Amino acid sequence: ARATGSFDRRFRQLAKVSLMIIDDFGLKPLRSPHDEDFHDLIAERYERVSTMLTSNLDFTEWGDVFPANRMLGVATIDRLRHGAYRLILEGESFRAPRPLPESLKNTIAKGAKNTHS
Repeated sequence: ARATGSFDRRFRQLAKVSLMIIDDFGLKPLRSPHDEDFHDLIAERYERVSTMLTSNLDFTEWGDVFPANRMLGVATIDRLRHGAYRLILEGESFRAPRPLPESLKNTIAKGAKNTHS
């Protein structure tokens, strides 16, 4: 959005969305200026509209998402935590690998070379 000159307009749109869902928060660390943009967006939305985050990180690890500016991370996380509900889901991943169908197993077995003598 910055490259096309539409950042301010896009920021205002995102700030007003009634429910923003951020999936996989913390999958990658935020670097400057993205950490500042994220903080500004959360601060603008703070106590006005709803934001939902999903993360595989333990809550105590959220600060690691802001390696370049820990204070900015603390301020952002403080806003996210205030008045928040926290749900912890446990169990096996829904993305667990599925067993190969028999037809595919047979194709793989026929095409495989025997490396044992």
